[in-house]
Amino acid sequence: MNKVFKALNDSTRRKILELLKEKDLTAGEISEHFNISKPSISHHLDLLSQAGLITREKQGQFVIYALNTSVLEDITTWIFNLKK
Repeated sequence: MNKVFKALNDSTRRKILELLKEKDLTAGEISEHFNISKPSISHHLDLLSQAGLITREKQGQFVIYALNTSVLEDITTWIFNLKK
């Protein structure tokens, strides 16, 4: 769970999650929304993937990134259980 909170602690990674909420995207499509280098985007995607917040699927020569909502559901459940 520490990896999830570390990943969510960065505004760029939160924006990437917002983009992936709308639709699955390639790294190139994601990078079009930011004014940072493609290696930096790759680093952010790697951290999100390690945290289980996104998935990657190779389709031909592209890697498609998608939001993994099950991890977010687990975190939400954990937070709500803290209130009880």
